Amino acid sequence: MNMQRRESSKERKRDTREKIQLGGLIVKAGLRSADRAVILGALVDLSRRVDNQKEWARLRAIGKAAFGNDMEETRAHDRAGSAYDRNPVGPDRD
Repeated sequence: MNMQRRESSKERKRDTREKIQLGGLIVKAGLRSADRAVILGALVDLSRRVDNQKEWARLRAIGKAAFGNDMEETRAHDRAGSAYDRNPVGPDRD
């Protein structure tokens, strides 16, 4: 029984992590404040285009470019150092 609880806990953690990552994609796409019904509608519409390989390839290229831009921004941020690194009295350390 303890083993079963542990597996259930691992599965919940995996599921939670996946949902957080998917939510991060919405934020990365600039849709944080968009109407949730619009976001869901767009995703449902996209899921119906599964047969259109050309469209999927186009969208994948856009996504990969966005991730690439994110990596470049992260590297630039790391080189400059974050404000948190320069300011030891941050929001969590008042």
